[in-house]
Amino acid sequence: MQKSIDPVEGITTYKILPGEFYVTNTNERIETILGSCISACVRDPVSGVGGMNHFMLPMDKNSAGNAELSDANRYGNYAMENLVNALLKQGAKRERLEFKIFGGGRIMSSQTNIGWYNIGFVFDYVYTEGYKVVSQDIGDIFPRKILYYPNSGRARVKRLNAVNTQSLAAEENNYINNIGSKPVGGDVELF
Repeated sequence: MQKSIDPVEGITTYKILPGEFYVTNTNERIETILGSCISACVRDPVSGVGGMNHFMLPMDKNSAGNAELSDANRYGNYAMENLVNALLKQGAKRERLEFKIFGGGRIMSSQTNIGWYNIGFVFDYVYTEGYKVVSQDIGDIFPRKILYYPNSGRARVKRLNAVNTQSLAAEENNYINNIGSKPVGGDVELF
């Protein structure tokens, strides 16, 4: 995760990568770039606590052993639970959580449509847990840059062009090819 100060807005910004999430209750911005990955931007509008995750694959079906938390967060089933649990620890209430869902683009035409599986997973998770989606920008064929302001709930989406798509597709392909080489686990309770 990279921390910087945006020179235009003068706001502290955290850039998250696949397998990461960030939660805050102050006036900060979280950003990421998505291809077939998904980011859930979640907040409690009453407490002002919010955060964002970024995951590549829907779920790890073979989890065993212990690993770093970020290793587990590459999978949606861990990334969603860890984000929600972190929000609750900072004072959010489950019944007030609002979800904004982004990503799931089909940017690797030669690959299985991972984005479609990610979209299916995240909506299944949200509705199974009884949460509400208040906004979304999902699917299609382009990558996105997401800027999220958890304190206010504001989200901005910039659809990126084909030059960015080729570079991001190569990064995602490399990530997918190497994702299975690390064990998954960590301190997370799935319920």
